[in-house]
Amino acid sequence: MIFLEQLRGELRKLFARPRTYMGYGAFLVLEGIVLFFYKLDKTQNWSRKQLEQNGLDFSTFYSSLSISFMMILLSMFTLGSIFFALVGGDIVAKENEDGNLRLVFARPITRLRLLLVKYSAVTIYTFSFVIFVSITGYLMAAAAVGFNGGLFVMEPKMKIFSAFPTWAEGATRLGIGAVGIGVSMITLSSIAFMFSCMKIKPSSAAIITLTILFMDMILQNFSFLKPYEEYFVTYRMSAWLFMLEKHIDWAKIFESYVLLGGLNVTLFIIGWLAFQTRDFKT
Repeated sequence: MIFLEQLRGELRKLFARPRTYMGYGAFLVLEGIVLFFYKLDKTQNWSRKQLEQNGLDFSTFYSSLSISFMMILLSMFTLGSIFFALVGGDIVAKENEDGNLRLVFARPITRLRLLLVKYSAVTIYTFSFVIFVSITGYLMAAAAVGFNGGLFVMEPKMKIFSAFPTWAEGATRLGIGAVGIGVSMITLSSIAFMFSCMKIKPSSAAIITLTILFMDMILQNFSFLKPYEEYFVTYRMSAWLFMLEKHIDWAKIFESYVLLGGLNVTLFIIGWLAFQTRDFKT
């Protein structure tokens, strides 16, 4: 199929750029630093106190699964968003800046097909990046504290508190959560992709995307806006945390991902319409 061949070519171009690999290296360094602090006595004593206050056994829940969850929770919406914005903002705008789009349009390909290929590549990159971080984070944590143990999940902002004492149950829930956050972060890449389709510099597309994301996160923290939290994009993107509740409310999760999916389609259409009106011949 021609579309798949074009997608493979786009993925080769995407992963040939140094900026694409920066995120992988940055997260490996971050995971190493986090694990260093988790090995300190002060950190372990604080964790022991927190677990025991909640009636949980330290030896069971101070585990590679719990540490992996904390690394994903603390880093993906902050550090991860930077690299998703960079790659998503680059995917179209960089080709225009380098003058490659004129050569591309010399071939019989529609603008819609070109954008579909590029958007698919960005989506694959985003999802695979999250899975890579989840797997490497767990393996590094397991090498540091062992492969056994359960999963302890606490996120006060989303009112999540759960504990899974067996490794199998904890690993299953963490795996489902990793898939969920991978899908959630596609919305961030979609915002960057939309701006990349406009007449704008790649760096500007990334900066505007991050500005929108962080403004959304900041405004969500205001107490007087608490009744309207469901209207914030980052709140909906945090729906992956509901997959780590003891009893999963699939209806609540489905609602959030349907809304995010609709937003992703809308962002793509806006980007496509902006791209259609641009002149690349003069």
